[in-house]
Amino acid sequence: MFLVCSQRCGGTLFRALFAEVELDSTGAYQDHRIAQPGFVCLNCGSPAIDLGEVPAAMEADAEEDARPVVLAEVLCPVCETMVQLDADLECPNCGSPLEVA
Repeated sequence: MFLVCSQRCGGTLFRALFAEVELDSTGAYQDHRIAQPGFVCLNCGSPAIDLGEVPAAMEADAEEDARPVVLAEVLCPVCETMVQLDADLECPNCGSPLEVA
């Protein structure tokens, strides 16, 4: 985890917004767990960003961009199969070329 202020104010202290803290019967801290990532800069109050999560987010975005985009659904004029058009514009059932008007 590497937290930075989204406003780049230079703050180095942050508060976890959704943390569960465990205490003993005297109120002394025992342990904690981050229930949901969310942090705020204690210097200026702006949201903080975990730069450690950036590579995973970039990889997820790249995987999403790599998925084929479905343009529309049309009826193949040769075999009358309902086809979802994508980049190849060819009927997967009969191989006929499809045209988008």
